[in-house]
Amino acid sequence: MHPYRTKFGIMGRVGYSIATAASYLRTPPRSYAPHRVASAVMPTESMTLKVMRLKAHAVLPAYAHVGDAGLDLCAAVDLELPPGETRLVPTGIAIELPPDTEGQVRPRSGLALSHSVTVLNTPGTIDEGYRGEVGVILINHGRQSVYISCGMRIAQLVIQRRWRVDVVETAELTQTPRGSGGFGSTGS
Repeated sequence: MHPYRTKFGIMGRVGYSIATAASYLRTPPRSYAPHRVASAVMPTESMTLKVMRLKAHAVLPAYAHVGDAGLDLCAAVDLELPPGETRLVPTGIAIELPPDTEGQVRPRSGLALSHSVTVLNTPGTIDEGYRGEVGVILINHGRQSVYISCGMRIAQLVIQRRWRVDVVETAELTQTPRGSGGFGSTGS
């Protein structure tokens, strides 16, 4: 069958993906066909993330569920995070990113909702050439101390493609309807 042919005829890639995704929404969660999901909805290209444990008890990054965008990063130490304070939390790992990628360290929504703890410089960027220990800068916006324990999931690592651009100085920029309208320019 044509890769974009459905019972409704030939559709564009977006239409096919939406139709295919919709069909999986009707399928019970435990009975989906992983080979069909991978070929129709999820990217098929796989990359390798090399991870080196710097501490024996460090937890390797892992996806919690099929289809997750972020790998869970875990603390490699026990520490207290008082209200209003910031700490650099070591993960006990170093990574080697695939070529032409970057790592983005992002907050975990559950930690933010339950404890008002988030990643301060979100997303934190890990450059492809960095080989030191991955650390997560956490801040406690709450009113009570939060105890971070060794092995606790504290952030997510999302691997993204990176683009290099050529910087060109110019005397003028292309005009757009928005123009120079910045913060608050679209109303409240």
